[in-house]
Amino acid sequence: MTPEPHGPPATASAGGPDDGRPPDLLLAEPDRELAREVVARFRKAGVHTLVCHDGAEALLRVGASRPRAVLLAAPLPVVGAAAVTELIARLHPVPVIVGAGAEGAAEATAALTAGAVAFVARPYRAEEILPLLTVGARAEGAARMLVAGDIELDVEGFHVYVRGRSLTLPVREFLLLRYLMERPNKVVSRAELTRALWGAEKLDSNTLTVHVRRVRNKLRDEAGSRCTIDAIRGMGYRLECGREDAPASERAGIKVNRG
Repeated sequence: MTPEPHGPPATASAGGPDDGRPPDLLLAEPDRELAREVVARFRKAGVHTLVCHDGAEALLRVGASRPRAVLLAAPLPVVGAAAVTELIARLHPVPVIVGAGAEGAAEATAALTAGAVAFVARPYRAEEILPLLTVGARAEGAARMLVAGDIELDVEGFHVYVRGRSLTLPVREFLLLRYLMERPNKVVSRAELTRALWGAEKLDSNTLTVHVRRVRNKLRDEAGSRCTIDAIRGMGYRLECGREDAPASERAGIKVNRG
C-alpha cells in the first residue's frame, strides 16, 4: 500500500520534516482529523511525527523510516494492531504503544500480549504519551552506544552485547536495561521505572519484579555478565557493575535482595 496523494502531511516536527533525521514517532491512526490534532500537539512538544492510516502502511513506514517509537490505534484497519506489533518486534524492533477506546480494548490487549510496551487512551492525551517517548529518545549529539561494565547497548539498533556476544531481549526488557544503564550504580525506584516503562503510576505488584528477574537471569545465565541488577529493599533497583567478588553489603552498605 502506498501513501494517499491527497492525505494530510506525512511528517511534522519542530525541526521540519526534511531535516534528515528519523522520526521520533510513527502514528498509525485511521481517523485523519484526530491524526492532524495529534501531530499539531506533538509538533509543539518538538516530536518529529510520521503519519499513516492503516496497519499495512505502518509496516512499510517502519521499515523505510526506522522511527524511534510507534503509536498504533486500535482498532487498526487492513492489518490489526496486534499483528503489526508482532511483526515490528520480529523485523524492526522499536517500542510500540497502543491507543484505544472501549471499542478497541480487545485489540489493544492482544497488542500488549504481542509486545506493545504501553496502553494509552484514545483520543490521545499528549501528556500521557510524551513520557513514554522519552524512554526511547536520545539527546541531540548523544552517543548511540551505552556501556556499563561488560554490557554494550546499541540505542538505535536495539542490540545488546555482553563481552562482544549478542544478547536478544524483547523490547520492554531492552528498555528496562537501557534505563538502568543510563543510571549505572544508582538506585532507581520502582515507581520511577513503572512510570518510565509503562506510563502508569501503578502496576500489578509482580509485573516489574518479573521483568527485572528475566533481564537479570539473561545477563547472568545466558551472557555470563559480571553486572547484576540488585533489588534494594524498600528503595528500588540498581545496575551494579562493580567488583563481582565484593559482597553486597560492602559495595553499598544497604540490604540487597537478589530475588
